[in-house]
Amino acid sequence: MTTVNNLLEAKSSEKNYSVSINDTVLQAVKIMADARIGAVLVTDGGKVVGIYTERDYLRKGENEGRVAKDTKVKEVMVSKMITVTRDTSVEQCMALMKQYNIRHLPVVENDHLLSVVSMRDVMFAVLEDRDFEIRGLENYIMGSGFQS
Repeated sequence: MTTVNNLLEAKSSEKNYSVSINDTVLQAVKIMADARIGAVLVTDGGKVVGIYTERDYLRKGENEGRVAKDTKVKEVMVSKMITVTRDTSVEQCMALMKQYNIRHLPVVENDHLLSVVSMRDVMFAVLEDRDFEIRGLENYIMGSGFQS
């Protein structure tokens, strides 16, 4: 069973991107575009207090009459984050993402942010687990003499 820890080991060189609670939405969008990511963490005095995603931009931005260069991230961020730990399984991550309709899970231990895992990270790991399981079953069937 693959855990978040396995995902973190695979993406050890990845940087965590963040913006200050008082930065503008335009600053956050530029960071996401430059880094080719879909979310940034929001900090206040060095502490993570929320997350801002491309979905937030679509739903709470221009569509509601806000202008990115004049809107502070704190006005449109999500402050209630669903988090996971290193020991969380990718299946549990997938269930949380489905339940809360989210695509990013901050990884936190002892109130310290370690990283963020995305839906893409989780889906690749789940698919890899399934492929491994299928190969194992195929080997078992072929080794047992069972023919279809």
